[in-house]
Amino acid sequence: MLKRLYDWTIAIADHPRALWALAVIAFVESSVFPFPPDILMIPMILARPNRAWLIATVALVASVLGGLLGYAIGAFAFETIGQPILESLGKADAAAAFNTKFNDFGFWAVLTAGVTPFPYKVITIMSGWTGMPLATFMVTSVLARGLRFFIVAALLWKFGAPIRDFIERRLGLMFILFIALLLGSYYLLRFL
Repeated sequence: MLKRLYDWTIAIADHPRALWALAVIAFVESSVFPFPPDILMIPMILARPNRAWLIATVALVASVLGGLLGYAIGAFAFETIGQPILESLGKADAAAAFNTKFNDFGFWAVLTAGVTPFPYKVITIMSGWTGMPLATFMVTSVLARGLRFFIVAALLWKFGAPIRDFIERRLGLMFILFIALLLGSYYLLRFL
């Protein structure tokens, strides 16, 4: 079953409209969607390593544009849209206390969330809510998301064939590790 799912994901990643799907996922992940674009980006690069830089660029542009939507949600619709999103992530209670300190660390908060698996949408919404200067938010978002997507692209472009072989030989183990990382991230976000 896992092998079929893996083969299906690789086939989707090689589809002519895969870049559009990646753009949509990267855009909505930056403001409301809970799944990172890496889920599609990684198999796309593994399927077609010669397009690694194009794939990373599409993810970067769409993610930063989606970050602007998250910023707008925080700035103009926090009570109606932003607050429920943060509540669904278990971060609503900490939001008020965090608000006073956020802009002091705004550059570093955006940079950290943009590069790490921390949900970028939390930071985009918080940036708008706290009134972080838009220029600071944009520059940091481009830097952070660019680092994240282009490092992944470079590693997969350089080591893609061995990584793909490793994944295909140890698909069950990779699935277990993915689920453990997913659950661990959820736990960290929910209870810390």
